[in-house]
Amino acid sequence: MKPVFNNRDPVYLQVVRYFKERIATGDLQAGDEVPSRREMAGMLNINPNTAQKAYKEMEDQGLIFTERNVPSKITSDQSFLNNVRNELIMEAVESFIESIRPIQVPVGELLEIIQKRYTETGGRGMQKHD
Repeated sequence: MKPVFNNRDPVYLQVVRYFKERIATGDLQAGDEVPSRREMAGMLNINPNTAQKAYKEMEDQGLIFTERNVPSKITSDQSFLNNVRNELIMEAVESFIESIRPIQVPVGELLEIIQKRYTETGGRGMQKHD
């Protein structure tokens, strides 16, 4: 599944998030090879320099590693990979809290609404209603 890029965040950071989401869902596992930078640019329809920047960021974060003349791979550090899911959850929660706080919904009511909506969608991602 290809990511849908927004206009708010730098594309290379959205590529990093895409990889983290695929790790969190189990689509990518420790030691899995990842496409080359050029292949990724073609797959995601992004500039090769953007793909290079995303891979550099993922290497800096320890998400992937690259050895000479060998394709890049997802890190084998399982504790790091376990933290990726928690990181994404906390980012989503923080963003949600920031956006809902001005409405001043009591926590109990908020939890009921979230539980009901999450159950209605079968635990799948909730669709945006524009």
